[in-house]
Amino acid sequence: MVGEQKEFIMETLPLHPKLVHLPMALAVLMPLIAGGLLLAWWRDVLPRRAWWGAVLLQAALMASGLASFNTGERDEERVEAVVGDAPIETHEEAATMFLIGGGVTLALLLAAALVPLGLARTLALAGTLSTVAVLWLGVRVGEAGGKLVYQHNAGAAFSQPAIGGAPGGGPGAAPGAAPGAARPDRDDDD
Repeated sequence: MVGEQKEFIMETLPLHPKLVHLPMALAVLMPLIAGGLLLAWWRDVLPRRAWWGAVLLQAALMASGLASFNTGERDEERVEAVVGDAPIETHEEAATMFLIGGGVTLALLLAAALVPLGLARTLALAGTLSTVAVLWLGVRVGEAGGKLVYQHNAGAAFSQPAIGGAPGGGPGAAPGAAPGAARPDRDDDD
């Protein structure tokens, strides 16, 4: 029974929460990395080709962001059954804006690596400022995703009944309680 339970859990765990951390981490790091590379480039500490590091990291942000978006789309109907449409739409719209902002930023960073030097630094500055906007957009996506999980109990869409039959399972669930419900014998201050 335990082996079957582990296999069921592995088949039903969503991939989306595992993937979203990479684009969010890169969104936090990109303003620092692009800003540092731009400053080093302006001061002639690093050659222009070092700017390709910013381009590649932004491309990784976009690739991982698209993968996160696609896995979220795959899980949408299942989660919608638990939380409803509005919170999911808020999260999805924020994710779309994050990807649009990330794509614009990638285009600016790439252009800075390819155009003549005079225009390149101006585009690099615009791209660096754009990374700050992408960070802000990432915070919005994360906040909407956090609300899905912590306020609307989206994780319940992927829980299974415990061996004893209690939905949500786990040691904290009361028999017959809804997923995420507190145990009746415990106060919030325990």
